[in-house]
Amino acid sequence: MQQANDFHEESLALRALINDLDEAAFESVTQFKSWTINDVLRHLHFWNKAVMVATEGEEAFGVFFEGVGVHMTKGGSLPEYEYQYLKGLSGHALRDAWSALVDETADAYRALDPSVRVPWAGPSMSARSAISARQMETWAHGQEVFDILGVAREECDRLRNIVVLGINTYGWTFKVRGEAPPGPMPLVELTSPSGALWTYGEPQDGNVIRGEAVEFAQVVTQTRNVADTRLTVVGDCASRWMQNAQCFAGGANPPPPQGSRFKAE
Repeated sequence: MQQANDFHEESLALRALINDLDEAAFESVTQFKSWTINDVLRHLHFWNKAVMVATEGEEAFGVFFEGVGVHMTKGGSLPEYEYQYLKGLSGHALRDAWSALVDETADAYRALDPSVRVPWAGPSMSARSAISARQMETWAHGQEVFDILGVAREECDRLRNIVVLGINTYGWTFKVRGEAPPGPMPLVELTSPSGALWTYGEPQDGNVIRGEAVEFAQVVTQTRNVADTRLTVVGDCASRWMQNAQCFAGGANPPPPQGSRFKAE
C-alpha cells in the first residue's frame, strides 16, 4: 500500500530532523498549545500504537482506547494520559521507541488490503484512510517541530494524501460545528511540490481556491492560519471553509490565530 510507504517516509523525515538533538532540546516548547517536542513525539507514538492495535479488531481497540476516554471524561488532558501511558518516556529513548514502532506500523499496513475496515475512536476507517491519517498527523505535528527548530521542511508529492484528506473533509468542517455547508465544495487548484497541478471539484465562478498544495495542507491541518498563506480564496463558501477547515476527527477546533505559527529564526 503506497500510503504506508508515504507514512514511513514522512516519519523518516521527522526522524532525520531530531536525530542529533541533545536531551535538553526535546523539552523545547513549540508554538502548538505549548507542547514540547517530547509531547509531540509521545502523541505520535501513542497513536501509532493505537493504529497497530486497530489491526487486531474492535475488541482489542476498545480495551486500548477505554483508558483515554475515562481520563478525558475526568477532565484530564491528552498529553497527560500519553505521558502516563508511556511511563514518562522522553528524549532519545522516546525517539528510538517511536522510530522502531514507525517501522513496524508501516510494515503491518503494507501487508493489509487497503479497503479492509479498522476500528477507531469515531467511525471505523479503511486501512488506507487509517495510515493516511497517521501520515497527516506526523506531517502536521512535525510542522511545529520544524518551526521551533527554525528548519524549512523539504516537501514531497506524498503530501497529496493530506490534501485529499482535506478535500474529503469539506463537509466535516461544517458538520462538526453543527452547520450545513453553505454551498458546493469550491474548485481547488493546487501546485504540488514537484510543480504538477492538482485539481479537485467542479469548475465554477466565484467559488475557487488556488495556490500551493503545501499551504492548503497547512490550513486544513491547522498548522497555519489561512491569512498567513498566499492562497487565493474567492467567494463566501471558500472563505468560510478556509477560516475553519479541519481534516482531523474530534470536536470543532479553532485554527491558530493569525501570526501565531511560523518558522522560527
